[in-house]
Amino acid sequence: MDPTLEPLARSLREAPVVDRGGYEYFVHGVTDGVPPVEPSVLRAIADGIRERVDLESVDTLVAPEAMGIHHGTALSLATDVPLVIVRKRSYGFPDEVAVHQETSYGEDELFLNGVDAGDRVVVVDDVLSSGGTIDAVCGALETVGAEIVEVVTVLRRVDADHEDVSRDVTSLLDIRVRDGAVEIVD
Repeated sequence: MDPTLEPLARSLREAPVVDRGGYEYFVHGVTDGVPPVEPSVLRAIADGIRERVDLESVDTLVAPEAMGIHHGTALSLATDVPLVIVRKRSYGFPDEVAVHQETSYGEDELFLNGVDAGDRVVVVDDVLSSGGTIDAVCGALETVGAEIVEVVTVLRRVDADHEDVSRDVTSLLDIRVRDGAVEIVD
């Protein structure tokens, strides 16, 4: 494993797992903001993304509310690339794009503002489970004519069904939940 990611890996091994209607859901600062996200973990995430994704020609980082926000913020601060948040609330702007998001554990409406046709964007999110959030956000970006340079998540659940995700996703760590614990998969 990349030594840059050791603070993240260490914290994941201690994450509690709860049952959400038959879905084993791990609770971690990266994905839930509970317990608190340590600055060393956020730095590791920003550094890990910078090592894997060429951000040189990117105009905007795009992060879905809520749990993509802190990763997008950390990366924006580390790179000086502006950040747009895909919100769960409509502002009613003329060019706003509404999309329906379905995940393994719920559904919601998302609203994209602040990205224009031709913008080169990197989508940043916390975890790839079902792929519902990624597909919704990328669909909205395609609607406005943005160029999606890369999609990156901090974590990828290899024990979740995300085979229907229609694009490549770069992830920092692959994980699974087994016997009530988070395991890092090499």
